[in-house]
Amino acid sequence: MSGIAGIVDSRGVAYPLYYALHALQHRGQEAAGISTFDGKDLSLYKGPGQLSEVFNESILAKLSGNVGIGQVLYTQKAHRGRPENIQPLKFSFQGHVLSITVSAALVQDNREALRTEYEGKGHIFSTTTNAELIAAMIAHELISGKNAEDSFVNAIRRLKGAYAGVAILDGVLYAFRDPLGTKPLCLGEFATGYIVASESVAIDTLSGDFIRDVVPGELVIVTEEGVSARQVLKADHHAFCVFEYVYTARPDSVIDGVLVYDARRKIGEKLAKYPVKADLVSPVPDSGTAFATGFADVSGIPYMEGLLKNRYVGRTFIMPAQSLRENAVRMKLNPVRRHVENKSVVLVDDSIVRGTTSLRIVEMVRDFGAKEVHMRIGSTPIIAPCYFGVDLPTRDELIANGRSTEEIRKMIHATTLEYVSEEDLVDSIGIPGEDLCMACACGKYPLEIPGEPCCACRRVYPAEDN
Repeated sequence: MSGIAGIVDSRGVAYPLYYALHALQHRGQEAAGISTFDGKDLSLYKGPGQLSEVFNESILAKLSGNVGIGQVLYTQKAHRGRPENIQPLKFSFQGHVLSITVSAALVQDNREALRTEYEGKGHIFSTTTNAELIAAMIAHELISGKNAEDSFVNAIRRLKGAYAGVAILDGVLYAFRDPLGTKPLCLGEFATGYIVASESVAIDTLSGDFIRDVVPGELVIVTEEGVSARQVLKADHHAFCVFEYVYTARPDSVIDGVLVYDARRKIGEKLAKYPVKADLVSPVPDSGTAFATGFADVSGIPYMEGLLKNRYVGRTFIMPAQSLRENAVRMKLNPVRRHVENKSVVLVDDSIVRGTTSLRIVEMVRDFGAKEVHMRIGSTPIIAPCYFGVDLPTRDELIANGRSTEEIRKMIHATTLEYVSEEDLVDSIGIPGEDLCMACACGKYPLEIPGEPCCACRRVYPAEDN
């Protein structure tokens, strides 16, 4: 999981990219990078840390050019702690200049087979990123005599997994999205250019106009003259990530036609069907807020913040170590004693993954005097790992794997516990269930994963064969 953006702007792209990536900071807090092209050379700056820790005014001033790409990074465990993996990456070969950044989780056998193949063709990989692998594939096509567009098309058709990417090749911006649509990507415009980004909030930050989502399986080509597109791959059904609507995306984003805030509020309304006598409904901030407002409206229980968030602590879910996540809970959240003392409190949260954070929150609220703590969860129980970029732990670490709701309730010390049902979750999002990836909740994956069931596999095929 990471946030990516690509911009073409006749006034220069360094500052617009910085603002766009700032809007996407919730998608990655480990590292950040920006690459720009000035008509002749690629400039690149990147480093570990959040965006404001990596960039300052003097650095941005040196990133000249009217086309650029950038990323805020969150890496999965297997690739963490490698500074060479910070993106974007840049390459020069046979008169071409290429810079690329991707949010990608390729299926392991596909990724390993492709790396082995291109190592055999002479490519020496200096990172463990999918970005470098895709760059090698594009470069090989160009060296073999293909034009730029066909080079991207031929590379994309060989990828299997969840991915969205932006790249600069010889001054032209390219953007692409996997055929299942698992990774979000959208297109916008403003007075002097265009933007492609992981979420629509990046477009809003630049006072731009949302044009549309990048169609799953589409290659988009952007220059100062305009936008063109080519459908590369199609699938019989999509697999939009349900976790985008529950947790990952900002609530003010529109992801594939759905305003995330509305989906979360509707989920909260559905959760109110489980009756409870309580004095207040409180979100676990910030991702629980929309759920809690919906719950409060339907249940009639007053909405009141029983927990307040320290705005200067990042998202605990995407912190790279479990010990950091646990220690950050008390730094991040503090109960409001006068709101919860001697009260029966409904806490509404987006999900329970390992359960350790939920346990600490429940105990914290009890320590501040709450008589009862009722938990309501805006996702279905998470029972299986994700192979498509959400860094969920193994089955053994997932508290819901092999346990009933009552067993989980006891483990987190809640008075009661209820999850949204799968039917209500799908209905709240408003996308047909067959077009959602809910593998983390059901253990059935939309693509073949070695050793995993694939009862809901989607068929992917070249668009021209349709």
